[in-house]
Amino acid sequence: MFLINRHVSPFSFQPCRDLASFFSLCDKYFVVLHSKSKLMKIIHTVTELEKLLGQYRQEGKTIGFAPTMGALHEGHAALVKRCVAENDISVASIFVNPTQFNNREDLRLYPRTPEKDYALLESAGVDIAFAPPVEEVYPVPDTRIFDFGLLDKVMEGAYRPGHFNGVAQVVSKLFAFVKPDRAYFGEKDFQQLAIVKELAKRLQLPVEIVAIPTVREPDGLAMSSRNQRLSEEQRAQAAEIYRIMRESVLLAGERPPDEVVRFVTGSINNVPELRVEYFGIVDGESLQPVSSWRDSGNIVGAIAVYCGDVRLIDNIRYR
Repeated sequence: MFLINRHVSPFSFQPCRDLASFFSLCDKYFVVLHSKSKLMKIIHTVTELEKLLGQYRQEGKTIGFAPTMGALHEGHAALVKRCVAENDISVASIFVNPTQFNNREDLRLYPRTPEKDYALLESAGVDIAFAPPVEEVYPVPDTRIFDFGLLDKVMEGAYRPGHFNGVAQVVSKLFAFVKPDRAYFGEKDFQQLAIVKELAKRLQLPVEIVAIPTVREPDGLAMSSRNQRLSEEQRAQAAEIYRIMRESVLLAGERPPDEVVRFVTGSINNVPELRVEYFGIVDGESLQPVSSWRDSGNIVGAIAVYCGDVRLIDNIRYR
């Protein structure tokens, strides 16, 4: 009987004299078993995906879905691990959706790292990676127009016209392909999360939308695929965004929301390379600005900041 030492590379083998010594080492070593571990399936077509998921559904298995645009990081890993843990079958998509980019250059520069992404998904225990080409998702142009009332008219919606319509187009298509019982979205994209919840409600989709807390770097910067585009100096400056927002939470009991907005905006704009596009303190449900801390029991600050030419978003809860 042998154990593989996971702390040594390449792997080394350590003999065990008896069962007692075997079990005492199990917390340090991976056990070599005769059974073969399950491999993640990589699927590129809707037909193959629907056929496979249909079989699982007939077996009564629950299906969890984590849509992503690739360039995955530990924030995505937390999301897909939750998906894996809560469902019989886990599906993660990798698809850079062109209809949600109102800036063509931003679409061109968006990082694409498929092999690295597959490795992360497989290590997280995902069953199926769905990575379709654009023509598979959009065999014909999608001309649908979604109206979310005031939800998509503020913050991101005001500065990225058409963005949330593109999000609604792709999410509704992906939901139709996967038909998940649960779908997982990160809270970093706070407004997107609200839009997706409203989309599922309006389309009367039998899917539970699960929100995953923002995963941050040790210095507080929200993990994002766009962070890869920051220089070393910009990366250090970008950490000031969340630090200043955290400082503003301490001011919330002393100053009204409009003064806190001015504090955050001015403080961040004083950092070299950083330029605030918007910062709003809003009701966490309606996304409409609040004028008093008494206006709602659910108040969130949401921000978009340019660090050089890289656009970063984040949010923080006040109440």
